Amino acid sequence: MKWDAWGAPEKSTTLSGGIKGLLQQALGVTTREAPERVADDVPLAPSAVSEGQLAALAALVGEQFCSTAHNDRLLRSGGKSTIDLLRRRSTKQQDAPDVVVIPGTEAEITEILRYCADNSIAVVPFSGGTSAVGGLDPVRDRFDAVLSLDMRRFDSLIDLDTDSGIATLGAGLPGPRVEELLGAHGFSLGHFPQSFMFSTIGGFAATRSSGQASAGYGRFEDMVQGLRVVTPAGILDTGRAPASAAGPNLGELFVGSEGTLGVITQVRVQVHPLPESVVHEGWRFPDFETGAAALRALRQQGAVPTVLRLSDEAETGVNLATHDKIGEEAVTGGCLAITTFEGTTEHTAQRVAEARAVLQSHGATSLGEGPGSNWEHGRFDAPYLRDALLDAGALVETLETATTWGNLATLRAAVTKALTESLSVQGTPALVLCHISHTYATGASLYFTIVCAQNEDPIDQWSRAKTAAGDAIMAAGGTITHHHAVGVDHRPWMRDEIGDLGVTVLRAVKNAVDPAGILNPGKLIP
Repeated sequence: MKWDAWGAPEKSTTLSGGIKGLLQQALGVTTREAPERVADDVPLAPSAVSEGQLAALAALVGEQFCSTAHNDRLLRSGGKSTIDLLRRRSTKQQDAPDVVVIPGTEAEITEILRYCADNSIAVVPFSGGTSAVGGLDPVRDRFDAVLSLDMRRFDSLIDLDTDSGIATLGAGLPGPRVEELLGAHGFSLGHFPQSFMFSTIGGFAATRSSGQASAGYGRFEDMVQGLRVVTPAGILDTGRAPASAAGPNLGELFVGSEGTLGVITQVRVQVHPLPESVVHEGWRFPDFETGAAALRALRQQGAVPTVLRLSDEAETGVNLATHDKIGEEAVTGGCLAITTFEGTTEHTAQRVAEARAVLQSHGATSLGEGPGSNWEHGRFDAPYLRDALLDAGALVETLETATTWGNLATLRAAVTKALTESLSVQGTPALVLCHISHTYATGASLYFTIVCAQNEDPIDQWSRAKTAAGDAIMAAGGTITHHHAVGVDHRPWMRDEIGDLGVTVLRAVKNAVDPAGILNPGKLIP
């Protein structure tokens, strides 16, 4: 991935005339040319590891897998949130890990953790580098230095039990490689978050990831059958059977632990055969309320597509829902919903027919295959547009939450109001877009995209808006994060989310598995 942008350099995009016109007319953004940026020119805080410490770490993994080089540190200096990218594009000195270590075995990780505990070095597990919530920030806390533990060498398909439909995967495997390895045997994981091209198996587990096909295949924690985790106190291997009554599920402590409790090295996951048939269909609803009621009916009646999404009027109006001709004439009026069905030919046909009947009875009009196909074609590319918007002088970021169906409208209104008012007070009126992309029998997620003009301090500008939105989410009964995780950004609201006793429980687990507190300090646990 690029050091100052989302992903692959060859995928970088430019703003169309339609987008430039929208920015100017709706938000008063006069687009500018992006300055040339060179990684070597970015000032980093000097490495705090001594020559002796560097030699000792290199002795554990090999000199080629231990580095204090400028670019190696810069590439692991954080994730890919808007604040991460704005900070990286600044001329101010950047915080970065003091050393990067790339282990190849669990034994090496064990020795690294022991050495770091003995030498006051914090450890930040690193894999795909796609965190959107500060989960990879090199927070030093009370320690003398920070080590980035890069898991890229844990990159194999360790086992595939075709009878049980269970694959054992190395934590450092990125999404595309997972599908390649499984596809060679006729299987798929079916987990496709927007970060899919770069995020990894270990990251999916550590952040409780939710993919775009969650309606059909569930969230990532639904797929997890077991984990291997290296902690400073030892190695834990969870998940002996598909289900168990042998006490609480200890694996659940580490799914969502964000590298604060241990280093995930292997994940056993449920996989499924590659689908015989895939059917896309777009739908128009007159308004968001009508569309949400239809999605609720689909979920509660069991007529669930593999992919199920609904964009509000604003997101539909700028064509962000399909990534096709953004800023130009909308594909439809009202609100656009997208459905995708996968499976055997017979089963897919049955599900399509059942879902069509439910949607049409709730006021939907079919738009045919086009919108769904267009969405799938560009579904991983939206962050590249954000890069171009940031360069042009616009501020753009996303946030997400979830709640019950009965509270959905209240939460959406509260968050929209908080964002709109906060940015307007700062002199930068915003376009606030929203969609539903993950649904449950009892509720759904809300995913917001916010665009406005940058002011003179865009990091402070967004921080103020994010704080207003977080407070609104808590007050309106939502969760502070549905799938982006906690990291640094959502940590201020964790006590509100889980209560004082919940914080005490998390700290007790932390003390048991990481008594020196070296693992990813400053994240998740208040």
